[in-house]
This record gives sequence, structure tokens and C-alpha cells, in this order.
Amino acid sequence: MTPFGERLRQLRLARGVTQREMAAALEISAAYLSALEHGQRGTPSAGLIHQICQYFGLIWDDADELAALAKVSRPRLKLHAGGLTPAQTVLANRLARELRHLDAETVEKMQALLDQAQPVTPPARPRRARSRAKAAG
Repeated sequence: MTPFGERLRQLRLARGVTQREMAAALEISAAYLSALEHGQRGTPSAGLIHQICQYFGLIWDDADELAALAKVSRPRLKLHAGGLTPAQTVLANRLARELRHLDAETVEKMQALLDQAQPVTPPARPRRARSRAKAAG
């Protein structure tokens, strides 16, 4: 389950609404709504997030929170390791293998460590010399 799916389910259950009722009101299938709740579908569109906020009467901070949760709830992640250092590539691969086996306390500590990390600015790429033909034209 994704953070977005978990929050969506909480909102729905707190109001005593079934997936079928909510899906009908939003004009989506109950199967799609279930897949969103269980983290089996990608991030919903901004339009659907807006519809959900209207459906539940969410405004301001609550609506912003739901939109922010959607942004960090991609169930299928891709990572292109090109340009990473060898150590970063090893870490990325290890996380991909072991993340699902980590307990909540370890995940929380890793999040805190990443929050405190100092970003490293990648070295600037050398500028390409413009060809004389393009420079003259």
C-alpha cells in the first residue's frame, strides 16, 4: 500500500463509504479505486486528485497533503544509475533488493539520515565548442 492509497482508504472508511459508491460518484471503476488504495496503480492524475478532494470536501492543508502523498506514492520506481558513483550504484541496488525486508525503525532512521545529508553538486560538464560554421552563420 502506498501513502496515498492508505490515506484514501482512511478517508473513505471514516465516512462510511464503500469503494463501489465512491467509484460511481467519481465516475471511475471500483477496480481502479481498489488498485489505487492497494498501491497497484500509478499516481492518479491531478484532475482525479481534485475530484477526490471535492468528494470528501477537503480544502487547504488536507487537499495539499493528499496531493503531496500522491507525488511520493509511485508503486513502480525506475532508477537510471548512469552518472552515479560506483558506491551510489551499489547502494541503489542493495536498497532495491532489501528494502521490503527492513523494519519500520530502520526505515525511519534511513529517512532521517537522508534528510540530514548534504547534497553533493555534480561536477560541471565541459561545454562543447561550437563549430565555426554554426558560429559564423
